[in-house]
Amino acid sequence: MNGWMGKILRVDLTSGACSAHPLEPSVAKDYIGGRGLGIYLLNQEVDPNCDALSAENPLIMATGPLTGTGAPTGSRYMVMTKSPLTGAITCSNAGGMFPTEFKRTGIDAVIFTGRSERPVYLWLDGETAELRPADHLWGKTTHETTDALLTETDAKARVACIGPAGEKQVLFAAIMNDKHRASGRSGVGAVMGSKNLKAIVVKGKGRIPLADPDRFKDFNKKILDTFKEAIRETPLGLTVNGTAGVVMATQNFGVLPTKNWQQGTFSGWEKIHGEELTRRFLKKNSACYGCPIACGRKTKVDVPGFEGEGEGPEYETIYAMGANCMVDNLAAITKANYICNELGMDTITMGATIACAMELVERGYLPEEQVGRSLKWGDAVALVELTRLTGLREGFGDLLAEGSYRLASRFGHPELAPVSKKQEFPGYEPRGSQAMGLAYATSPIGGSHMRGDPAYFELFGVPEPMDPHQWEGKAKVTKAYQDLSAIIDSAGLCIFFSVRHLAAKDLGVAPVGILEYLNAATGADYTLEELMQAGERIINAERLFLTKAGFSRKDDSLPDRLTQTPAPTGPAKGLVCHLNEMLDEYYKVQGWTEDGIPTREVLARLGLA
Repeated sequence: MNGWMGKILRVDLTSGACSAHPLEPSVAKDYIGGRGLGIYLLNQEVDPNCDALSAENPLIMATGPLTGTGAPTGSRYMVMTKSPLTGAITCSNAGGMFPTEFKRTGIDAVIFTGRSERPVYLWLDGETAELRPADHLWGKTTHETTDALLTETDAKARVACIGPAGEKQVLFAAIMNDKHRASGRSGVGAVMGSKNLKAIVVKGKGRIPLADPDRFKDFNKKILDTFKEAIRETPLGLTVNGTAGVVMATQNFGVLPTKNWQQGTFSGWEKIHGEELTRRFLKKNSACYGCPIACGRKTKVDVPGFEGEGEGPEYETIYAMGANCMVDNLAAITKANYICNELGMDTITMGATIACAMELVERGYLPEEQVGRSLKWGDAVALVELTRLTGLREGFGDLLAEGSYRLASRFGHPELAPVSKKQEFPGYEPRGSQAMGLAYATSPIGGSHMRGDPAYFELFGVPEPMDPHQWEGKAKVTKAYQDLSAIIDSAGLCIFFSVRHLAAKDLGVAPVGILEYLNAATGADYTLEELMQAGERIINAERLFLTKAGFSRKDDSLPDRLTQTPAPTGPAKGLVCHLNEMLDEYYKVQGWTEDGIPTREVLARLGLA
C-alpha cells in the first residue's frame, strides 16, 4: 500500500498480547484513515451501550494517509472511543511530532482492548510492540512522564501519555503528546486511565511510501508556496498571534461567550486577546511536523503567583477560562492552561465548568461552603486553584471533575450547563452565528467546532461569506462542512488546511487540494464525488453508533438560554438561535428521518446497510 502503512496493531491489555493485522485496501479507501478508520473499527469492536470506563470499551488511535508525508498541516492523529463524559463517540485529535513518528513505526492504527491489572505503557520501536511496567510513572504529570520515558527508551522517541487527571478518571481528561499537544475532548484520557495504560512511546524506523512521489512533490511545492505567500494574510492571522487572535474577531461579531454564555461580549477582552499574549508572554512560535503556519505559542509567565512556562493558551482556552468566567487576567488564564497540560485535562470543559459553578454560586444554588472558598465572577486566583484541584480530584475539584452538566444537575439546575450531549461548547455564541448552533447540536461528539466549523463562512468568509444572523439555508452548508471535517480528520490533516484550500461548490465546500494530495500519496484514484461521499459515509457511520446508543433528535439540542432568551448585548442583540427550524431542514438534507435516524436508502447508498 502507499500513503497507508497497511497494518493495524491490536493490543490486549488484559493478556498483554500484541498482534499486527493487515488493513484491508477497500476499508482504507472507503474510510480514508484517521477518524474514518476509527469509526469503522469502533463499530466493529464495541457495543455502543457499554460502560465507557469498562474493559469492554476499546481505545483506538489512528493516523491518516497524509500524516507525516510533508503535506502542510499533515501531522494529525485521532483518538476514538466511547466517551465517559457524553456516552457518545469521541473523535479527539492532536498534532505535534508524535503522529508522524507513530505512523513511521509501520502502523496505521492501534486498538487497545481490555484492562491491565497494573499500570503499563506501550513501547513501539519500529514494528516491535512491547508492553512495559509503568508503576513508577503512576501519579506523575505528563511532563514528568514524558521526560522519564525518553530517558528509559530513546531520546529521539515521541510520547503520548496521561497525567493524574486521566488516572483519576476526570471525565474530561486528555491524552497529551509532545508535552503540550492535547487530544482533549470527551474524556479520552479517562478511558486510557481506566485501562491502566499510562503512555504510548513510539520510535519510527520506516518512511511513508508514496504512490507518485514526483506528482506529490510538485503539488506540495505549489501548495506550500501559496501558504508562504498568504501566511500573514489568512483570515485568522494564525502565524502572527496564533488562535488567540480570534478573540478580537468574536468580540467584534458579538459571539465571544461571556459569563457562562449569558452574553456574547466581554468588556475585558482587550486584556486577553492575541496581541496581548504575543506582547507579554510569547517566546517563539511552535509548529507541528511539516506545517508552515506555526500557530503554536511557546510562552513564559513571570507574574508573581502565576509563574510558569509551556505552550498556549489557545483561543478556546482564553474564551473558556477568560471571558466565560469574566477573568481578564491573562497571566492566570495562561497558568491554568499550563496546569491543564501538565495534569492532562481539556481546557474548554474545565473553564466552562468553573463558569457554571460561578453562576450556581451567584444564584444561591451552590453554597460557597461546599466550594471551600469564595467564588465570584472574575476571580483569577480561584480559576487557577480550582483547575489544580480538579486534576487531582481533591476537595470541590472532585465535583468539577464530572463536567458542568453533572455539576449543575447535582444542584438542581442542569439548564445552566452550556452543553450539547453533555459536552461543553467551544467559543462561538450561536445566537450571533446561527450555523454554529446547528453544528454544536448535531456534532457526533457533543458540543464541538472541530467536527464541522461553520464559523469559517459565517465569521471569516471562507470560502464565501454568509450572513451569520440568518438561519435559513444554513443546513446544507453545515452538512457540507461536517463532511469536509470528516475528510480532513481522516486524511491526517489539520482543520487549518481548509483556511486556504477550499473551493465553493453549490453553497458547500469542495476539498480539491486534499483530493490531489490523497491521489498522489495513495494511488487510490479518488474522484471528487467519491471523496465527498467518503466524508458523508463517515458522518453516517458515526450517526449509526449514536442511534444504537440511544441518541436521537432529543439529544441534538442547545440550552434554552441560547434558543429562547435573546442575546442582551452586541451585534446579535435581540436574537435567538433557531435550532428547531434548522434541524428540520438539516435532517432532510442528510436524508434522515424527522427524528434524526439515517434511512435505509441513505445507508444502502453509502455501503452501510
